[in-house]
Amino acid sequence: MKIEKELFWYVVFGVLTTLVNIGVYFVLTRLGINYLLSNILAWFFSVLFAYVTNRRWVFESKSPNVLKECVLFFSGRIFSGVIDTGLMWLFIDVLAIGDVISKTVIQVIVVVLNYVISKWVVFNE
Repeated sequence: MKIEKELFWYVVFGVLTTLVNIGVYFVLTRLGINYLLSNILAWFFSVLFAYVTNRRWVFESKSPNVLKECVLFFSGRIFSGVIDTGLMWLFIDVLAIGDVISKTVIQVIVVVLNYVISKWVVFNE
C-alpha cells in the first residue's frame, strides 16, 4: 500500500515537475534564449521544486541528515540533467527532431530515471 501511495504522489509531482521544466524551457526559448541554456535553467528550477515535493510528500523523509540527502538528490539530478541536455542536443542537432517532441520524449525518460535514483539512492532509509 505504501509503494502505491508513493508511486501515485511521485507521478503527480513528477508531472508537475515536468510542467515546471517544460514551462520554463518554452518561456525562455521563446524569449530568444539558446535552447541548451534554456534547458539547463529549466532543469535547475524543476529540481528545486522536485526536491521539496519528493522529500515532503512523495518519500515522506524524516532523515535528520538533510544535507547528505540534499547533496545526493541534487547529484542524482545533475546526472539526469546531463543526460537530459545531451539527449536534447542529440535529438535536435544530430537527429533533427523538433524541440517540442524532443523535450516531451526526453522528459519521460528523465522522470523514470529520477524515480529510480530517488527511491534507491536518495530517500533509501
